[in-house]
Amino acid sequence: MWAMAEQSTPRTQSAKKQSAKTAEPKKTHTKKPPNLIDRTAHFVRRVFFWGFAAVCGFFLLATLLYAVINPPTTPYMFAEGRRLGGVKQDWVPMAQIAPVMARSAVAAEDANFCLHWGLDVKAIRAAVDRGRGGASTISQQVVKNVYLWHGRSWLRKAVEALWTPLAEAMWSKRRILELYLNVAEFDEGVFGVQAAARHYFGVDAADLTATQAARLAAILPAPKDRSAANPSPFVRERTRAIISGAATIAADGRADCFENG
Repeated sequence: MWAMAEQSTPRTQSAKKQSAKTAEPKKTHTKKPPNLIDRTAHFVRRVFFWGFAAVCGFFLLATLLYAVINPPTTPYMFAEGRRLGGVKQDWVPMAQIAPVMARSAVAAEDANFCLHWGLDVKAIRAAVDRGRGGASTISQQVVKNVYLWHGRSWLRKAVEALWTPLAEAMWSKRRILELYLNVAEFDEGVFGVQAAARHYFGVDAADLTATQAARLAAILPAPKDRSAANPSPFVRERTRAIISGAATIAADGRADCFENG
C-alpha cells in the first residue's frame, strides 16, 4: 500500500499542474480603438490627399480640353461682356491668320517664344533687376487670359507660373499662339485678331499687311490706351521696331516652331 501511494504521487502532482495550467485564463491582446486625435489626423490626411488629387485632375482635364476645343469664352471676356452688354470675337484657326501677324505678335511680346518652355528665366531675371514686371511670356499670357483673372496678384502669378509648364507640355507652340491671337484684347470689347482686323482696318485676319499686323501687335498689352487706327508717335515707333523684329525672327529660325509646327 505504501509503495502504491509512493508510485501514484508524481502522477497526481502532474495532473494537478496540468489542471492548474488549464484553469489559468488565456491572455488576449485587444487593439485599442484610435483616439480622437488619431481619427482627426487620418481624416485630415484623406481630405488633403483627395483634395490634391482633385485639383491636379482639374488642371490636367482643363488643359487637355483646350488642346482640341476652342474656349467658348474666358473669365475676362465674360466679365467685359456683362459690363459692356456684349463683346466682338470671331474665332479663326492659324491657317486663316496672316503669318506676318503671328510673327509680329511674337516679335512684340515674346521674341524667344520658340526657345523657352513657358517661362523665360532670363527675361524674369532682367525684370527683377529692373525692379518691375513685363517678363510674362506669350504662354503665361495665354494661361492668364484663358483660365485666370486679371489684375496684379501674387496668388494669380503663382498659379500662372505653375500652370504654364503644364500647358507647354500638352499644347504645341502653334496651338498656344493660336489661342493667344484669338483671345487677346485689341480694344474695349474687341477680342481676337479677326475682330480686331475688321474693327481697325475692315479686312480679315488672313489679309493683314505687315504694317497692319505690326500696328495690332504694337497696341498690346495696353489696347485701351493705344489705337491701331490712329497711332500715337509711340505706337508708330513701336510698329517700325516690330516690323523689323518680325523679319528678324523669320530669318533666324525663331518662327519655325509655330510656322512649321
